[in-house]
Amino acid sequence: MKALLRNPTTLAGAVMCLIVLAAALLAPWISPYDPLDQNIIDRLQPPGGDYLFGTDIYGRDVLSRILWGARISLLVSVASIGVAILVGGTIGMVAGYVGGRIDLFIMQVMDIMLSFPSLILGLIVVALLGPDLINLIIAIALTAIAPFARIARAPVLSLKERAFIEAGRALGFSHARVVFVHILPNILSEILVMGSLWMATAVRTEASLSFIGLGVKPPTPTWGGMMRDGFEAILDAPWLSIFPGLAILLLVLGLNMVGDGLRDATDPKLSGTS
Repeated sequence: MKALLRNPTTLAGAVMCLIVLAAALLAPWISPYDPLDQNIIDRLQPPGGDYLFGTDIYGRDVLSRILWGARISLLVSVASIGVAILVGGTIGMVAGYVGGRIDLFIMQVMDIMLSFPSLILGLIVVALLGPDLINLIIAIALTAIAPFARIARAPVLSLKERAFIEAGRALGFSHARVVFVHILPNILSEILVMGSLWMATAVRTEASLSFIGLGVKPPTPTWGGMMRDGFEAILDAPWLSIFPGLAILLLVLGLNMVGDGLRDATDPKLSGTS
């Protein structure tokens, strides 16, 4: 915690993330209009006046839709990376602990998954399952399982040979207890640091899938969907794409800065220079 507080970059990233989180939680109270209300008379109003960020082609308030869209981005990123940590971390720990042919087979499957770019793999899954919030979370989680499996496996290979693990086995501890009670706490920091960095990737992937029409179905506001709608009027109403793009930039940059700070704080090789 002291290392994090001494790092101004991490503090700036945390502030960015807190701004987005506060906007998402307080959206029902601070959004000036209903994000789904259409007012054709006020369509394509420029920023200013009654509409701080302007209106879209249907007369909907852009600011209100950005505030509500933050909920989708945060929900998808937290849920998908949480599933990836749970599934991928468990797979990696089991593979590293068991070793042998099981480890070889599991890692080969993970290598196959890593051969697909994350966006392409997510696109394939969503195209097969259909554009939906749950399917979007599943698709992004699948793209992150393999990296978490590898990051969890590597330290387990060395930890399982340590004296305290051998002592646990000698005392008759079950394999599950050894893995989840004695090994997991020693690698949890690495997994959480990677999780914070991959949350930024999840936000970008969700926005990309929404931009090409494979995200949450309209009229639910999402940042990627707003950029797609604004792209059709980019020359006449650039604010339709600029403001949701800035929201994505704010959240992704904040998550990356926090992730870098967590990595520096938890890595003994870097903590002395952070």
